[in-house]
Amino acid sequence: MTTTFAAAVYDAYKVYGEGEHEVRALNGVTVGFPAGRFTAVMGPSGSGKSTLMQCAAGLDRLTAGRTFVGDVETTGMDPTQLTMVRREQLGFIFQSFNLIPYLTARENILLPLKLADREVDQPFFEWLVAALRIGDRLTHTPAELSGGQQQRVAVARALVSRPSIVFGDEPTGNLDSRSSAEVLEFMRYAVDQWRQTVVIVTHDPLAAARTDLVLFMSDGRVVDHVEHP
Repeated sequence: MTTTFAAAVYDAYKVYGEGEHEVRALNGVTVGFPAGRFTAVMGPSGSGKSTLMQCAAGLDRLTAGRTFVGDVETTGMDPTQLTMVRREQLGFIFQSFNLIPYLTARENILLPLKLADREVDQPFFEWLVAALRIGDRLTHTPAELSGGQQQRVAVARALVSRPSIVFGDEPTGNLDSRSSAEVLEFMRYAVDQWRQTVVIVTHDPLAAARTDLVLFMSDGRVVDHVEHP
């Protein structure tokens, strides 16, 4: 059976600097993120894992190579086109939460829909905040929330538009073990129950153990993988 990829890069290079100062953050990477599965990307600092995610998600551009979201090639898109792809098809969860400090939790969650001028699926929104146990925090600003609550708000924001793929850059890196487990459990649920595609960059082997596929990077290359860790 042919694997469908929610996002992919082909012969991807990302080079910083020139001459003796040249650094190849990505050095000929070809990899796809399977649709409907939970993938982790691991490796030491400087291995290229965050660069891979950022380029696959259209947050950064490759020096050479090709990028796809689904079957749409994003390699040569202009900034406006890339913004539309990110808005319509991608969700993002960051280590530092990246919530807007002057917006309430409700406003932060619904921001992607507002920016895309899309209607709120109210039953889904209510189910989402209940499942993430933040229904009683919707009128609070980020400063009034714990780290775990802020990250659950960020997860709800990433999922509320039902994107094709959700990227997480160390999404549990700033959380205690209990909050981390809760966030990972919900992402696991989203994959199992909705066939959501989730890709995370992580240093945490316990986080990677929740996934379906772990890709290992070193020196800008994917050097190994483990299925069903």
